Amino acid sequence: MNKKNLSTNPDIQETLESQRAFFATGTTKNISFRKEQLKKLQQAIIDHEKEICDALHADFRKPPFETFETEIGTVLNEIKDSIKHINKWAKVKKVKTPLTHLPAKSKIYSDPYGVVLIIAPWNYPFNLLMAPLIGAICAGNCAVLKTAPASENTSSVIKKIITEIYPNDYVAVFDGGRSVNTELLNQRYDYIFFTGGAEVGRLVLESAARYLTPCTLELGGCQFSQY
Repeated sequence: MNKKNLSTNPDIQETLESQRAFFATGTTKNISFRKEQLKKLQQAIIDHEKEICDALHADFRKPPFETFETEIGTVLNEIKDSIKHINKWAKVKKVKTPLTHLPAKSKIYSDPYGVVLIIAPWNYPFNLLMAPLIGAICAGNCAVLKTAPASENTSSVIKKIITEIYPNDYVAVFDGGRSVNTELLNQRYDYIFFTGGAEVGRLVLESAARYLTPCTLELGGCQFSQY
């Protein structure tokens, strides 16, 4: 690995190295494994529902009904939908072959990227971290999660949930402020998913451009831009 690409944070270095090693084993590509991990997340959210509600109330004064409607319920529905359709989504698809390529046969393979960085915003700190994580797990990736520092209580519960059910070499959580974001963005990932403002979005895209990393930017809560 190029030393210029390494973070000065040893925890970040070690985590990325271990995740790349775990992904290389091919374990995450197994459909049964993906379903099992989604079910673990589903049960953990149900088990910690009250803690999640209490944390969001402490951070935003959100009442339990609003928390379930906008944060917990939507995430649980997405997990349920992913488990239901994952076999279809991962299936190799036969497609027509252009005349110029005959007598070859054409297929589309839905392969995972590898190690995915997901950065959450402050305003929906649970939903907008967990929803991209569901997609990452469903697609067979490893994931590095960055919680929102402005939502301290919610971030603490998220970290508790993730560390209870997943090893660090599969899904890892980092918290902290701008310096941690900078450390994380100094690294190379196989995909980046960011939700937040345009100013930080530019920094994310600048970081991704150094390694030609594909990314999804959800800026201002109203638009998806995929590169």
